[in-house]
Amino acid sequence: MTDSHNSGQHKDREAAAAEVRRMWQPTPSWTQPDPNPPATTPPPPPPAQNPPAQQPPSGGSAAPKGSQETPDPEEAEEPTEEPKPDALSKDYPGDSWSQPAETPKPTPDPWTKQPAQEAAADPWSKSAASEPASESWSKAAAQEPAGESWSRTGTPEPAADPWSQPAHEQAPARDMQSPQLSPAAQQFFPQGIPGQGGQQPDRQVSYRADELLQALPLPREAPAEKGVRSVLRLRPGTNERLERIARATAATAFRRPVTVTIANPKGGSGKTPTTLLLAGALGQARGGGVVAWDNNELRGNMHLRTHDTNSRSTVTDLLQAMQMLTQPDARLGDVGAYLRHQVSGQYDVLTSATTTYAQIEAKDFDQIHRLLSRFYKVLVIDTGNNEGSSNWREAMKASDVLVIPIKWKSLSCAAAVQMLEELDHQGPDAQRLIRRAVIAVSNGPGDVNKEVEKQLRPYFESRAAAVVDIPTDPHIAAEGPLDHSALQPATRRAALDLAAKVAEQITIALNVPR
Repeated sequence: MTDSHNSGQHKDREAAAAEVRRMWQPTPSWTQPDPNPPATTPPPPPPAQNPPAQQPPSGGSAAPKGSQETPDPEEAEEPTEEPKPDALSKDYPGDSWSQPAETPKPTPDPWTKQPAQEAAADPWSKSAASEPASESWSKAAAQEPAGESWSRTGTPEPAADPWSQPAHEQAPARDMQSPQLSPAAQQFFPQGIPGQGGQQPDRQVSYRADELLQALPLPREAPAEKGVRSVLRLRPGTNERLERIARATAATAFRRPVTVTIANPKGGSGKTPTTLLLAGALGQARGGGVVAWDNNELRGNMHLRTHDTNSRSTVTDLLQAMQMLTQPDARLGDVGAYLRHQVSGQYDVLTSATTTYAQIEAKDFDQIHRLLSRFYKVLVIDTGNNEGSSNWREAMKASDVLVIPIKWKSLSCAAAVQMLEELDHQGPDAQRLIRRAVIAVSNGPGDVNKEVEKQLRPYFESRAAAVVDIPTDPHIAAEGPLDHSALQPATRRAALDLAAKVAEQITIALNVPR
């Protein structure tokens, strides 16, 4: 009876010890183990003399220690795994199932090297004497730690110098330190544990400024401002969209002050109204910075076609104050005292002399042109009827774009054709000015001759860059001060188209060296 009782206790103790060993076996964890563990691990706390029964993974139950039940014969016949020498053997020195305690031998770490072998087996390290002195990123052999985690043992690679390899080929050596997940953990963290992954490779991506700007989303188009579409907050129609494009073109920012000259030797061809229409359209589109200049050598009509807002000074008064206005500390307000500001068109006007006691010469034109170019971005110059005058020729030389106003009448068109033929013999600069010319057709009531238009429109279209038709407007035909707010919508739209065509030709002229 005593032997059977002792045999049953012996089997219970063996089953409990096997269960305890199973519990203390390393299992997959959510944190990675230390790649360089210490040689020995401290033993876990000893279990109780009578450890409680544990539930096996298969759902069965283990008999508690000291139980008087007779063990299952089938379980008794199964071979019991011999206990391996571990820390548990120290807790039961007198048990028959325990083995003599043995100190486990430390497993050699494949990633560390013995100091004696480090100099011969490490192909990645270099001696300080073999490295060039000019390499700022080289390391001295004495500064390298003995247990560096990326050092290797084994046969060195004799052929390739590891320091000369590209960066992407050294990536596997750096990734040796990154922990590896267990198969169970990879099901939950396919990309690695957050914050514990290896260093991501550098992206070899580069963008240029124009590529970045093209990748940006386009701004949303503003809703319509006119008609039923503006009430319904819909997108603008075709006409309104074209008007927006023309306004944006007229507002082009030029890299220097530019000069536009309006010329036709025939009087009454519409030079002054065309000058004011163009200056007003450019001023409204650009928000100012435009001046209209009556460059008539004796007496022009611009003072009669503009509002006398704040000054009755003329170009002769400006010339008398030229010494003061050309000082380095001169301001726009000082020059503005001799000009007329047109509120509706957002531009200024320099009128010609109202008397005939002084004639404007070439030197006077140069002084005024330099002064106005200092304070204004766009100069729109109205000319007289004398092609032989020096100030007329100087205006042509300073021009970036030429605007030729005509009416579909024989005399007006004939004078324009003769002027183009004369300029064609003045050299390459004048020929380029003809190719950049814009024809502005402004007809008064009863000025249209259909036969003249049929014969000469193809000629002007072939010689000039563009032909813009300005409809007849009663406000212009009244020959009073031209107010842009009093013009018909079709006239304002035609003036905007004229400004857009002129801005296009100015852009072309600025891109061609003079």
